[in-house]
Amino acid sequence: MEYALTANHLMKKYGRSNALDNFSMQVPKGAIYGFVGKNGAGKTTLIRLACGLQSPTSGTFTLYGVKNTQKGIRKARRRMGAVVEAPSIYLDLSAADNLKQQYHVLGLPSFDGIPELLKLTGLNDTGKKKAKDFSLGMRQRLGIAIALAGRPDLLILDEPANGLDPQGIIEIRELILRLNREQQITVLISSHILDELSRLATHYGFIDKGHMVKEMTAKELKAACRKCTRLTVTATAILVRTLDRMGLEYEVISDTQTDIYGEFPLTELTLALAKEHCSILSLHEHDESLENYYINLVGGDKYE
Repeated sequence: MEYALTANHLMKKYGRSNALDNFSMQVPKGAIYGFVGKNGAGKTTLIRLACGLQSPTSGTFTLYGVKNTQKGIRKARRRMGAVVEAPSIYLDLSAADNLKQQYHVLGLPSFDGIPELLKLTGLNDTGKKKAKDFSLGMRQRLGIAIALAGRPDLLILDEPANGLDPQGIIEIRELILRLNREQQITVLISSHILDELSRLATHYGFIDKGHMVKEMTAKELKAACRKCTRLTVTATAILVRTLDRMGLEYEVISDTQTDIYGEFPLTELTLALAKEHCSILSLHEHDESLENYYINLVGGDKYE
């Protein structure tokens, strides 16, 4: 398999703390790779290393097979575009003029590609409107347009939907899917909006405290997200005691609702509850969410 980006036992130290600790990853060419982790887990540090904004303390990474220690890494980086943390845009310039500035930086010979980029990112009707008057979603799309100016094969987006309203999130999602499917651009998305990420990603990497906890495909994740049955009962305390006696895994959702994971003997449970005058009011099956899977994978509190 070809990889757009790999990391091999990367270490990045800041004083005595390790932002990345023996970190390894593989981003397949053509993937939409969801990079999942809490704030401070090391996501942005990895992105900064890949972009050449910082250097690793030890270990290596590759871009399209070229190691960061090789002379060809600068040329390989030309195949990459990125929006790190917040879009780098000139607020007093229009979308077209922002792109012209990026074309100058890249040394591109003409502005012929700008109308296509504006249309692709849904900014072709903004005219002379200055970026400071754009919505947050429009600014995010302009940042992506700027990252696309060099026609990259790999696009890295750091929290692209952060702070956006529902419509803005939908627009960013549709743009990412178009770039991946129509232009075959590999996309690495760092995000904590896990529900939205599940609508996009073909592959996942789960990072915690600088370590890669697990990498998997979307298909593997779907299989790993366990099914559970949500029970609504008249007395949750009685249900919990009964589930403990039966050795079943569960999570109390509210005063009346509890999720039970895996298969369980429904008849036996119903009879056991009836003996203690507890009734099942309703039950339905559903899949474990990506959020719950991540929490169970890394342990601890809910992601931030």
